[in-house]
Amino acid sequence: MALEITDANFEETVLKSDKPVLVDFWAAWCGPCRMVGPIIDEVSTEYTDKAVVGKLDVDANQEFAAKYGVRNIPTVLVFQNGEVVGRQVGVAPKNAYTDALDALL
Repeated sequence: MALEITDANFEETVLKSDKPVLVDFWAAWCGPCRMVGPIIDEVSTEYTDKAVVGKLDVDANQEFAAKYGVRNIPTVLVFQNGEVVGRQVGVAPKNAYTDALDALL
């Protein structure tokens, strides 16, 4: 399962990570988000020791969604050294996420 990322742990978990980080910005009411969710969980399992993979519920945690300009969900952001290095808006195949992480490993 992907890590639960919140406004409270975002800085420590995402921005200060020494590994690449993939964050799925989602909401429970969002149909496309429910399609991406299982893919993100699979990626999380496959990249356990290589990257941080997590989900941020935009309804409960609006600070960082706003900071990074997340206007449509699902939006998946990839971070390296605290900087956004990749963005995928909408539903994408699993390899879109794994390729983004592989490029940083």
